[in-house]
Amino acid sequence: ELTRNLHEDMIVKHEDNQLVVERPSDSKEHRALHGTTRSVINNMVEGVTKGYEKALELVGVGYRATKTGNKLVLSVGLSHQV
Repeated sequence: ELTRNLHEDMIVKHEDNQLVVERPSDSKEHRALHGTTRSVINNMVEGVTKGYEKALELVGVGYRATKTGNKLVLSVGLSHQV
């Protein structure tokens, strides 16, 4: 279960297996809050259903990356691993 405090002016309803975000007026501030609220909720749902993944590309000479368990270990020419 995810929880998030949203702006008090935004109205979020659960209708027909969908979350609906409504704004009290068409002012510039409320339109911006509406878009932000919708995006935050969308990112929460997507993060729970699809997870998060980021592909990294190391470019250069002498750099090495290894996966140790659930950690990424980088050797970037320093005296110790990062």
